[in-house]
Amino acid sequence: MELEFVEPEAVEAVLVLPRIWCGFRRIIMKKLLMLATAASLVATMANAQTTVTTTGAAPAAVQIEPQYRTKIKTYITENKVRPVQSKEKIVVGTKVPSDVELVAVPSDWGPSLTKYRYVYSGDRVMLVDPGTRTVVQEVD
Repeated sequence: MELEFVEPEAVEAVLVLPRIWCGFRRIIMKKLLMLATAASLVATMANAQTTVTTTGAAPAAVQIEPQYRTKIKTYITENKVRPVQSKEKIVVGTKVPSDVELVAVPSDWGPSLTKYRYVYSGDRVMLVDPGTRTVVQEVD
C-alpha cells in the first residue's frame, strides 16, 4: 500500500525533519560534552587545591660555607663517627625517629650551625632542627 500526499511540501518536510533534528542533537551533545569537560576540569582544579596541606613552615635552606663542609667531613672521618641504624630512611624534610640520638653540632662546624643537631646516616651528615626533629639539610 502506497501513501499519497496531497501536498508535496509535506513529504519534503517529513524527509528534512530528521536531518534537522540530527543537527540539533549534534549541537546539544557537543554543548553537553563541553559542559561536562569544563565541570570535570573545575572539579580537578578544586581537588588539587584542597589536597595540598601544610603542617607548618617549610624548613629554611641552611647555607653551609665550603670550608665548613670540609671541616664536617674531616670531623666525621677523624672521630670515626658511626652511622645510626634506623628502620626508616632519614632524608631532608622527614622527622628523625625518636629512638635515634641527636648529637650536638661542634662549634667548629660554623656559628650558623650550632643551633642544630646532627645525625650521621648512610654516609651522610644530616642537620636536624632539635625542636621538631626534622632534617633540614644534608651535608654531602
